[in-house]
Amino acid sequence: MINVTKTYLPPFEEYTAVLKRAWDKAWITNNGELVQELEQGLKDYLKVNNLLFCNNGTIVLQMALKALSITKEVITTPFSYVATTNAILWEGCQPIFVDIDPATFCIDADKIEAAITEKTQAILATHVYGIPCDVEKIKTIADKYNLKVIYDGAHAFGCTYKGKSLLSYGDISTCSFHATKIFHTVEGGCIIANNEVVARQLLFFRQFGHIYDDYFSIGINGKNSEMHAAMGLCVLPKMAEIIKKRKDIAEQYNGALGSFLRCLEIPEELEYNYSYYPVVFDSDELLLKAVERLRHHEIYGRRYFYPSLNTLPFVKYQNCPISEDISKRVLCLPLYFELSSEGVKKISDCIISL
Repeated sequence: MINVTKTYLPPFEEYTAVLKRAWDKAWITNNGELVQELEQGLKDYLKVNNLLFCNNGTIVLQMALKALSITKEVITTPFSYVATTNAILWEGCQPIFVDIDPATFCIDADKIEAAITEKTQAILATHVYGIPCDVEKIKTIADKYNLKVIYDGAHAFGCTYKGKSLLSYGDISTCSFHATKIFHTVEGGCIIANNEVVARQLLFFRQFGHIYDDYFSIGINGKNSEMHAAMGLCVLPKMAEIIKKRKDIAEQYNGALGSFLRCLEIPEELEYNYSYYPVVFDSDELLLKAVERLRHHEIYGRRYFYPSLNTLPFVKYQNCPISEDISKRVLCLPLYFELSSEGVKKISDCIISL
């Protein structure tokens, strides 16, 4: 069986050797030494100043909205994982969906300004598949209307755009470290703030609003454990190897499928992480036929991202025809460190023979 992804795991002995440091001290949570070490390692890797390791990639979106005092309308993308919209709704805000760019699948920055009202407070956009949003244009719009910018960078770890980590853009960027992600801590995520005051507030939010017996604000439990940090400390040194292997697999797919299907276009100024391999079919009927054929051979892709979030039953419908169309025709093919060339050929042959 070939799944859409398979978690990269370091040698078990490496993991337990790191974990033993926390085990021997019986300090396994509450900002332990491994968490602190991982945070510093991530700051160094991403070249950012303010990063907090948290317990998942959704709570950091909620923390971002709270830290920036967002309570009203948030302009966002309909083409992302549901967590992006759920975080907005969970914080009592209203998502205002703006359709996507048909080339990048990210929010179409040319359509943002028309969606701004007197209630608009923020833009929350996703770097879809690790491809950058139009960060320059979004910043120009945000500055003009005094809006905050939050980037959901769940797919963007290891991506460098114009010489900077893609996670360094915006007022706040977030990332997921879920086991399906290119860098993972089994469960986890991080939040990065460019403003020192906001970063300090996020620190309080992560740990119930207090440090020891001194209370500063409201807060939640956004902390993560030494067990999870140990995994991150083992995976982080392997990132160059992981990305290289994924690039090799993507290039094999390109060679086999590039003339049959629309594949991802990588911008010239982006050092890409190869986090996903999406292909776009000519119709949803053809996609469903491909899914069925792949399943017959025990190959399981994933419809990242379906359905278009503006069509969810618990949100007010807003017309986003490009997102609605693409979401029906896009399929992410299996891509992971251990996927063999034979596996890529088997997957490709199934699609080519449609």
